Amino acid sequence: MRIAVIGSSAGIGLLTVLQALERGHEISALSRDTSLIPNHPSLTKINGSATSVSALKLAISDTDAVLITTGTKNKKAVTLFSEIAKAITQATDELNFTKPVIIVTGFGAGGSSNYLSFFMHMVIRLFLKDQYIDKTLMEELISKSAMKWEIVRPGMLTNGKLTKSYKSLPKLRKDMKIGKISRSDVAHFLLTEAENPKMLYEYVALTN
Repeated sequence: MRIAVIGSSAGIGLLTVLQALERGHEISALSRDTSLIPNHPSLTKINGSATSVSALKLAISDTDAVLITTGTKNKKAVTLFSEIAKAITQATDELNFTKPVIIVTGFGAGGSSNYLSFFMHMVIRLFLKDQYIDKTLMEELISKSAMKWEIVRPGMLTNGKLTKSYKSLPKLRKDMKIGKISRSDVAHFLLTEAENPKMLYEYVALTN
């Protein structure tokens, strides 16, 4: 199948591209700097912004699934996620795109904020508050769109190995414990859902 990966040059996005190519998929990779992605015969690189409607349309056209994995280390980029949500909504509307769009936000966005551990609550409150406010807005915009969406909320990300033994939890529960998960395992989940979507219109928490 042909999969678009938006935000594909580092972190979850790059790992998703590499795993997808290993699985034999064709990949359309959108990033501001695609030079960081190794060349491959089944890979199409598109230099552009995830907030650009034209770049998104080019990346997702004729694909079977879209994975949005964009992140940022820029603490001042406090509207990035909602801007991406607006752009992908416009792009999919204009293309009449009806395939799955799977978006990574983070556990702590939206209603999941009430289920954070004390430690993670303090981390987000002290260091990531504005980003998580914007991730919540992103989720709200996506859920109100006409897209065939799925929102993925991983716990604390690590650079650990691919284990394939993580948990995917589509329902919030008082007794749930969301801990760490490797970026490789998040990438594995995204591709598994792209291949066989089972949790569309759900907010899926991921943990080890």
